[in-house]
Amino acid sequence: MKHPLRMLLLVSVLVALVAGCAAPVAAPAGAPAGGEAAAPAGDMPYAGTTLRLVGANHPWQVAIEPMLADFEAATGIKVNFEAYGEDQLNQKLTTEFTAGGSDIDVFMQRPLQEARVMQMNGWYEDLANCVADPEYDFADFADGAVGTTTVNGVLTGIPIVTEQEVLYYRKDLLEAAGLAVPTTLDELKAAAEALTDKDNEMYGFVARGQRSPLVTQFSSFLYSSGGDWFDADRKASINTPEALAAIDLYGTLLREYGPPGVLNMSWPQAVAIFAQGNAAMYTDASSIYANVLDPTLSEVADKTGVAVFPAGPAGSIMYNVTSWGLAMPSTSKNKEAACEFIKWATSKDVVMKTQGEGAVPGARESVWADPAGAAAFPADWVAAVAASANGRGYDRPLVTAVTQARDIIGGAVVTAIEGGDFEAAANDANAQFQELLDSEQ
Repeated sequence: MKHPLRMLLLVSVLVALVAGCAAPVAAPAGAPAGGEAAAPAGDMPYAGTTLRLVGANHPWQVAIEPMLADFEAATGIKVNFEAYGEDQLNQKLTTEFTAGGSDIDVFMQRPLQEARVMQMNGWYEDLANCVADPEYDFADFADGAVGTTTVNGVLTGIPIVTEQEVLYYRKDLLEAAGLAVPTTLDELKAAAEALTDKDNEMYGFVARGQRSPLVTQFSSFLYSSGGDWFDADRKASINTPEALAAIDLYGTLLREYGPPGVLNMSWPQAVAIFAQGNAAMYTDASSIYANVLDPTLSEVADKTGVAVFPAGPAGSIMYNVTSWGLAMPSTSKNKEAACEFIKWATSKDVVMKTQGEGAVPGARESVWADPAGAAAFPADWVAAVAASANGRGYDRPLVTAVTQARDIIGGAVVTAIEGGDFEAAANDANAQFQELLDSEQ
């Protein structure tokens, strides 16, 4: 009785050992890992997976949401899109990623505002491998746009919205005054002076004057004046002669030729002044063109032109950045399916639709080269954007504590707008900014 039992046990052990030493069964190509459901065979390997996409209330979100059903039908992947206000989105992402255990699979990000902190915290999945597929043609994305979303060698996201600083101007007012469209900052200042009529609530120039928000738009004035935030050795350069000239000009434009209350203006307030017909010129992001060129939003839509940012002593050097990208958190349990969604949402065909029909400016060069890709935009706007292709790939200091940096620098510009001692303010801001730079090293 004992010998058969002993033999049975021995056979069982041998079977277990053989099974343990055998090579594992190969998973189907592209099979999901982590928490994804087992991959069905065929052309829909991730069918049954549900992705949680968290993003902003934004024109891209409006354009992409009606197309999600096409992706779901083609892949069997369900996409749940949660949209929030920009500040709410940042708070939600930070809270979930900090706490750990987030089930977000894909999210919209503002790379220049948040990417350095998120990359430092290890919150990104590097998308380099995701977009390596030759058919996807990642090389089709503009270099500057990709540069914005790349931090310390990590591809933190794929560009979905790009923007440049441009000049919006009233064609009728310039023509009536016998003035050409300004092509230099000196001409911009002269035209602003000539077109200002405060008694009739007409102002020659409007732009962001609020302390932190103004920094992004001030950046093109700084670059075109030959300045930058810091040099190659990470030495703060907020008080160089070039930076002081830019601060003085921006402050003068808003103090002497701008509307009342400019210190409380971010872009919604500034664009409203222009759209209501109370300003002759306005510099801001190309992406908000609809606010001044759509007749349902602007009282001067048919009188407004768009031009490339005016040149300063260093030339016309505006920012040309990715304002929004599509990213994947390192904690996603559905990474392969999330990659499929990101590639689909940023593919040539989909970008052609979001840009050509939804009027959301993307970063694929082939789409811009196609007349259909530019059809939704005014011709002079397209020309101004094309002329900005070699602009600088950042519109704020490339630091981790970007919010603090903007507040420090914006304070010096606000002093200039108020008519105070902006040189002293710039010296103080430079010292504070240097402390921040040193702390990050």
